[in-house]
Amino acid sequence: MSRLLEGKTAVISGIANKWSLAYGIAESFAREGASIILTYLNEKQRDTVAPIVESMKIAAMVPCDVTKEDDLNTLPDRLRELGRPVDAFVHSLAFANREDLSRAFLETDRDGFLLAQNVSAYSVVAMSRAIAPLMTNGGSIMAMTYIGSTRVVPNYNVMGVAKAALEASIRYLAHDLGPQRIRVNAISAGPVKTASARAVKDLSTMLDHVKERSPLRHVTEIGEVGDTAAFLASDLSRGITGNVLFVDSGMHLM
Repeated sequence: MSRLLEGKTAVISGIANKWSLAYGIAESFAREGASIILTYLNEKQRDTVAPIVESMKIAAMVPCDVTKEDDLNTLPDRLRELGRPVDAFVHSLAFANREDLSRAFLETDRDGFLLAQNVSAYSVVAMSRAIAPLMTNGGSIMAMTYIGSTRVVPNYNVMGVAKAALEASIRYLAHDLGPQRIRVNAISAGPVKTASARAVKDLSTMLDHVKERSPLRHVTEIGEVGDTAAFLASDLSRGITGNVLFVDSGMHLM
């Protein structure tokens, strides 16, 4: 590509390791010239992530536990201290209790349901509210989703419901932020063997199914998601908002 993001600053949340979708996005952003700000959950995660992003253009690493109101409230000030506008924000956060991904959805308890909604859906609203005022030149917000939001995927359960809420939130945010020239979209990636995805029962079977039945006959790679995110963060996507873009080897057709 041709340095699509040169001169732009991007906030990326959700890198846990080199297999994370957020890591693939950070790699693509760095290749395209973006200056990157990473948010992290706690010091343990920071110590894990810092070494694997050493080769990237990381402007700062900022703590943000989205379940803590204090972290969300201080996020704008921490970003403002860097003295630059934000051009893109990538939300790649999701969490559900493991037992809620292995038993029947009917058995989901209130606490597990609310936890999945809080981390996986509400956090994109809260973080967008914190970051949007810093997008003074307009910009792009994007979140990661999955087809389990609209179709029943066995063992995805409460996370599918949370992703449905996430996608609805994306549409409403696109409406609210459009006048500020901020685009809001979601990327629906195919199943990828990330650390969080391993919590989904029978993941290997799902991956084999994609290899056999998807039009492109291969499993989604984090670099494919990263390059799509780079497009959405660039001016090439200036007319696109409120959309879900599928990066799943065409599996959503089947």
